[in-house]
Amino acid sequence: MKIENPFIITEDQGFWRRIKRYLFTGFLILGPIGITLFLLWKGFLLLDGILGKGINLVLKDVLGFKIFGLASIPGIGFLVLIILLIITGFAAHNVFGNKLIQKSQRFMNQIPLVNRIYHAIEQISQAIFSGKREVFKRAVLIEYPRKGVYSIAVMTADTSGHLQDKLPEDSISVFLPTTPNPTSGFLLFVPKSEIIELDISVEEALKLIISGGTLSAQDKTVGEKS
Repeated sequence: MKIENPFIITEDQGFWRRIKRYLFTGFLILGPIGITLFLLWKGFLLLDGILGKGINLVLKDVLGFKIFGLASIPGIGFLVLIILLIITGFAAHNVFGNKLIQKSQRFMNQIPLVNRIYHAIEQISQAIFSGKREVFKRAVLIEYPRKGVYSIAVMTADTSGHLQDKLPEDSISVFLPTTPNPTSGFLLFVPKSEIIELDISVEEALKLIISGGTLSAQDKTVGEKS
């Protein structure tokens, strides 16, 4: 069956069919833009709310400070947070500030329960923001959730140490993202003999996962088993 291109309008199409095409095309164009702007706005409000309420409370009730008669200053929390991050980054690059930060980190690591949460968040932050692309090495196929059904995953590292000693075969750690939100998923330990490497980049694999398979890889072939 031939699939018509929704962007092509022909003279033989009726009025309502054209309106339907225009509506669908407009959604394809404005939908991603609107969703992106909405998420950015929500992210801004979230960051602004971290410090904004407290700062506005001090400015209004303690100092009696107002701008243009406003009870609160929009964006003040976001601005102060950015300044605080810059100051912290600057402090981490000089001797005195670096020692102070190390003492703060040691203090967090000494508090029961808090140290586990802090350590986990610290590792995740370093993995995401450190720019180390080797965190996700390459895209692979694995048989999941049962034999004969395959899922796209990304390799993270070779399994080693005590964990590998408990496994019957040499295994690889893979992260199996969920659709359409690839930030959540499952950590799996898969035998090397069952890994099928894909000749596509991790970015292409994630696009395929986010789109639910509607964005196919560009004429890439499945590689050999490792």
